[in-house]
Amino acid sequence: MLILRSAALFVVAAFFEIGGAWLVWQGLREHRGWLWIGAGVMALGVYGFVATFQPDAHFGRVLAAYGGVFVAGSLAWGMVADGYRPDRWDVTGALICLAGMAVIMWVPRGH
Repeated sequence: MLILRSAALFVVAAFFEIGGAWLVWQGLREHRGWLWIGAGVMALGVYGFVATFQPDAHFGRVLAAYGGVFVAGSLAWGMVADGYRPDRWDVTGALICLAGMAVIMWVPRGH
């Protein structure tokens, strides 16, 4: 159950961080304006709070593991929001990152 909670929190964090960054990108690069940028900044702030709910108490571990989720989530966001089509190397890299995340967060530790 702890792993499911942790995984769900990573998905929520990715939604707010990647979505927030995408909104800022759209506001600046696609000239959609300050409302998009402001919404992006707010979403990025929410992301910062979501990470604090992870069951593991170690900031470095949680953020390092989240990096793997960010990589895979960014590719998925690009597919949905921008029509990006990852190639086999993108997918392979994302799977490696997710495997690394699982090792960092969820392997049994003897302490």
